[in-house]
Amino acid sequence: RIVHPPKKSLIIYSPPSHPRCIVISIFRGLQDGMSITVCGQVLPNADRFHVNLQHGSDVVALQVNPRYQMLWVGPAYVVHNTRQNGTWGWEERKYETPFPRGQMFSLQILVTKESYKILANGKPFSEYKHRFPFSNVDRICVVGMVELSFVTFHYFAVRNKNTVPYKTIIHGGVQPGKGIIIQGVISPQAKRVLFSLRHRTGIAFDYSLCFDENVAVCNSYKDGKWGNEEQSGLKLFERGHAFQVIICCSPDNYEVFVNGKQTHTYSHRYNKLEEIDVLEVSGDVQLATTVYQL
Repeated sequence: RIVHPPKKSLIIYSPPSHPRCIVISIFRGLQDGMSITVCGQVLPNADRFHVNLQHGSDVVALQVNPRYQMLWVGPAYVVHNTRQNGTWGWEERKYETPFPRGQMFSLQILVTKESYKILANGKPFSEYKHRFPFSNVDRICVVGMVELSFVTFHYFAVRNKNTVPYKTIIHGGVQPGKGIIIQGVISPQAKRVLFSLRHRTGIAFDYSLCFDENVAVCNSYKDGKWGNEEQSGLKLFERGHAFQVIICCSPDNYEVFVNGKQTHTYSHRYNKLEEIDVLEVSGDVQLATTVYQL
């Protein structure tokens, strides 16, 4: 079955009967900075399933293919590959899987000029260099032993209601094992962008991008003053380009991922995590979306 989604910046498709094979056309093809999220449940007796980004029915630009050993023997693994001219290329394998049998999953694919950044359940999983022009991809195909819940498409170039400065409530506060996904586009003449996790009396985690100085600064504001800065380079952020920031919370620290690569580990300086209940984004940025992972 082929589904043609509406022409909007954020598109959500929910299959009515959880088909085992569905093809969804991609309006205007893939674009730099676009993201696709596939959510569903792996069946308890699954041997494999795959998510394909395709050009027509013959070219597979990217296949993400979790495979499971029969009779629960041997480790599961995930294959990445491309098919052109009727021939599959060399497999890129990861001998681990974030898609256990019988469990719900979220697979997100972020399109960049150099590669696909692949996230599983909100955390970076793999990167796959382009072997076929992504702009020619015109459909996504999900096949195999899964029950599909929904597929979303997000086009970063289209503005939405998330204007900056942006502020949102995190109900229940930040929690270990959960994360925040922030996606958008850095302004072409950007000087500074800030991401802040706040509580009632201060800032638990401030992540500041200073483009003129070419540094990223992590810090906390507590008892009316700033603490010691932790600095690193800005090599994964570019003016005028799309980005994705994931802030994962653990019992001891925050882990920051930029476009699928870990860039910072910041130890908690404010340990009452349940009181850290506000996310703020400000500065020279066009914000596309923020998601707090359940």
